[in-house]
Amino acid sequence: MQIVRGLDQYPPDAPPSVVAQGTFDGIHLGHQAVIRTAVERAQALGVRPVAVTFDPNPLAVLRPADAPPELLPLDERLERIAELGPDVCLVIPFTPEFSLVEAEDYVREVLLGLLGAREIVVGFNHAFGRGARGTPELLRRLAEPAGAVVHVVPPLRVDGVAVSSTSIREALRDGDVRRAASLLGRPYAIAGVVARGAARGRTLGFPTANLAASSSLFLADGVYAARASWEGGAAGAVVNVGVRPTVDGATRLVEAHLFDVTPDLYGRRLRLEFHDRIRPERRFGSLDELRSQIADDSTTARRLLGRSS
Repeated sequence: MQIVRGLDQYPPDAPPSVVAQGTFDGIHLGHQAVIRTAVERAQALGVRPVAVTFDPNPLAVLRPADAPPELLPLDERLERIAELGPDVCLVIPFTPEFSLVEAEDYVREVLLGLLGAREIVVGFNHAFGRGARGTPELLRRLAEPAGAVVHVVPPLRVDGVAVSSTSIREALRDGDVRRAASLLGRPYAIAGVVARGAARGRTLGFPTANLAASSSLFLADGVYAARASWEGGAAGAVVNVGVRPTVDGATRLVEAHLFDVTPDLYGRRLRLEFHDRIRPERRFGSLDELRSQIADDSTTARRLLGRSS
């Protein structure tokens, strides 16, 4: 997939397209449906599928205090979008100036003009243009007289829960990674560079790979069954997210004890997929109690991962 960053970088003589448009902040099942529909329609018409997204999230520019933490950083969003099959992803920088573009001008100049959209696919709640005036209904009124068909993907529900970035964030704040996975269509995952810690895990007999918990990590503190992967390797893991109240109580970390392997991961990128929550984080009366609980948690994690496989 070709990535084009900015409207001024998109070739003015590019061929016609079917456009999937959205913020796509989590690439959840609803976002996937929008992009897959555009890819299918482009294949049917013999034109190229183009995904259009915005970065940063418009709320982060327009109302920073209300902006939700991102479910995926842009580079991972682009990886997920590429897996769905578009030929091109146009990333439009969302700036205060861009926020003032009227919906009518955007449809005429960008979607119909620059992108040559034969068809446009959006989610049922997608908004664009100045003051978020660009609803799916307005898009239809503007695009269809010009010969462009508009497809609006309806809301999706999984086990009675609406698929949305908001519902996924709520599940993660509750530590319910299984519900989050059902809405995302994949396990919730984070990635980061492994940093050196105090080696307390090693002294307890459970060496860990430690990631700093960024301010955007809104997963509930607790112990989780996870799958870890890094360049050249993968393993099951038991992961603690939190402040380690028995030994620290201040610094929030993500600590992963990998099963059956002891790779040197310092300075390397580690990815963790969360499959189940085992328990909340809590303080123990002694290191022996903590050691015993980690052993129990490891056994539980192995069992849960065996079931999920």
